[in-house]
Formats: sequence, structure tokens, C-alpha cells
Amino acid sequence: MASTYHFTIMTPAGTVLEQDIVSLIAPGGAGYLGVLAHHAPLVTTLQRGTLTIKLEDTEKSYRIDGGILRVANNSAVLLSEKVEEISPGKSE
Repeated sequence: MASTYHFTIMTPAGTVLEQDIVSLIAPGGAGYLGVLAHHAPLVTTLQRGTLTIKLEDTEKSYRIDGGILRVANNSAVLLSEKVEEISPGKSE
């Protein structure tokens, strides 16, 4: 079983996702970045692009409109103006 951490995605409309995940890959200001459990604290801006999260048994992808990612104390929070889940098999 992989280590997990708590992840929350929030927009002005409310909470989009709140659950424990294994990892995420986000479109950072200087390129895509990955976050695993127990990552060092960081705050970074995000660009428009695809956010991919890995759960214990599956992956989910979201189209984000930029934002901010904060990682600390084995949890992460992503704030964005707009977030849309990408259905499996749906082209971008």
C-alpha cells in the first residue's frame, strides 16, 4: 500500500475534491511538478493545463485554469478559478 496524503481542490464555487491521494502532477509555473506523500513544504503558482492525481487504484485528470498549490504537513490544497474533470477517453 502506497503512502497517501490529504488533497483538496477549491474554486470560488466551492470544494471540487477532498480525499486522500497517492500523488499528483500539476502544471507549475516552471513546468510540471510531482508531489508524493511527505513532500517538503512549498507554495507555487500553477499554469493552465492538466492536473493528474493518482489514487490507490485509479487516476483522475482535471483541466485547471491556473491557480496556486500549497503543500505542507502531508496535505495539499489547490486553489483555482476553474476546474473541470476530464472524463476517461475524452480528448483535450
